[in-house]
Amino acid sequence: MNAGRRDSSLEGFDALTDTGTTGSEEQLSEARSSRVPGLVIVAHADAERVGEEAPLIELGSGRATSLSRHEPLFLPPGQPATPRPLGDSGLSRRPLTLVRGPGPGELTLRRGDCPTSVAIGGEKLAAEHVFRAAEIENGVVLVLAGRVALLLGFLPVLPAAPGPDFGLLGQAEAMTRLRREIQAAAVLDVPVLVRGETGSGKELVSRAVHDARPRRGPYVTVNLGALVPALAAAELFGAARGAYTGADRPREGLFRRADGGTLFLDEIGEAPPEVQVVLLRVLETGRVQAVGGTDEKQVDVRVIAATDADLETALQSGRFRPALLHRLSGYEIRVPPLRERRGDIARLFRHFLRQELAALGAPAAVAGEAAWPSAAVMARLVAHDWPGNVRELKNVARRLAVIQFVEGRIDPEDRLDLLLQPVALVADAAVEGTATKARETGHRAAEIGAEELLAALEQHAWQPGPAAKALGLSRPALYRLIEAHPELRTAAELDENEVRSALAQYGSPSAAARALKVSAQGLKRRLSSLKSGEPGEP
Repeated sequence: MNAGRRDSSLEGFDALTDTGTTGSEEQLSEARSSRVPGLVIVAHADAERVGEEAPLIELGSGRATSLSRHEPLFLPPGQPATPRPLGDSGLSRRPLTLVRGPGPGELTLRRGDCPTSVAIGGEKLAAEHVFRAAEIENGVVLVLAGRVALLLGFLPVLPAAPGPDFGLLGQAEAMTRLRREIQAAAVLDVPVLVRGETGSGKELVSRAVHDARPRRGPYVTVNLGALVPALAAAELFGAARGAYTGADRPREGLFRRADGGTLFLDEIGEAPPEVQVVLLRVLETGRVQAVGGTDEKQVDVRVIAATDADLETALQSGRFRPALLHRLSGYEIRVPPLRERRGDIARLFRHFLRQELAALGAPAAVAGEAAWPSAAVMARLVAHDWPGNVRELKNVARRLAVIQFVEGRIDPEDRLDLLLQPVALVADAAVEGTATKARETGHRAAEIGAEELLAALEQHAWQPGPAAKALGLSRPALYRLIEAHPELRTAAELDENEVRSALAQYGSPSAAARALKVSAQGLKRRLSSLKSGEPGEP
């Protein structure tokens, strides 16, 4: 369900509806690009059914649709299966009715004689409710009988044509377009610029482009925002022995290390001016020269850059070089924010929750009904705008898993407000001590500005415990502030190449940790965990 498309696509389905899906290739292509209102299961007593969809094609041709225990029929997207109704005994057999109108692009839900309770945005349905066009486009959650939650929005008339998923979870229309763009970018021999909000999965998309390329080679990453400007050239292009103080051995450089493969330039919008100059030179010539060296080397490197910055504004202010942007934008991919694919939120949450519960050693809880939130909680999660995108959703799933593990059920209505605040405490009262203490600490967290946070961390060598104590916070509250800060990460989020590069450059874990803005202890833990990878999903 994609807020990026504003065409309601309610017209033009009569021929397809009347003849099924046996039309011409042209009709099928048009159907796949057309949308109708549809429903996605986001909460159900059978958790396996989360994510099933029901495109309401009859609404596209002007007919009413029924919503009850037996109608409509749902299918898992992109999978062969027998269509099934909701089938929940708490729902009445007597249907609610959904019809088009009264205005263009609007829908009306009518109760009629259906006794099933319905909540829309926390408000109970009386006789009828009119859904405005913008509301449907954004996606709105219906809670039926307090047991089943459905997302009403737009769905494709037909599922997307089969194709590789590149290891990316999600079946929303925006994800279908993203996979097409990844496939197109993979075969182009031009730089790729990946743009998207923080936490949306830009590095996963970059990796997918690299993996889909016929000739892969090595995949090397660097966070340009973390580079020290004076050492940027040595980091990127290498250095001869004795080129600068402390250069007691030759350094290969990231471009040479990535020769024949891909160099991922993360946070390109944060690259200092000195770094932009040297990057532009190598992108124009394809040749690199080590600092202090005399010979140039031709390299064959596919550059993929990523940013959540507004580069156009940076151009106007002189903070980013126009020529560099032109060089990097050979092909541009936009990663959709999570709010533009609400139909995937429940699927992703279920995936993350399973991961976190398994990590806590709770396999029995994973399989049981008690492991899943109530319909009301899922409605809140799906309706949330997720400014931190998939990363934020994963963090909330982790904390809800802890609540489930401690209390036996995920139904934290009184704590959900804290969990979903942009900058607030994200700790369970069972972990922190008492709910009162948790709320008080949350208020303190909301008062702390970015500069105060950075100053406290730097003063205490990026150690979370002392910094949290100095700020009057709990550790979970501090971690939440770090997650919300655009310039900060935990040691667990550091890329392997970035960690090893910092160690090679600065010599000791403590010095590397200061440069990377993480604690030395956290960096050591990250080093010990690099042998096992952790999957991620945009």
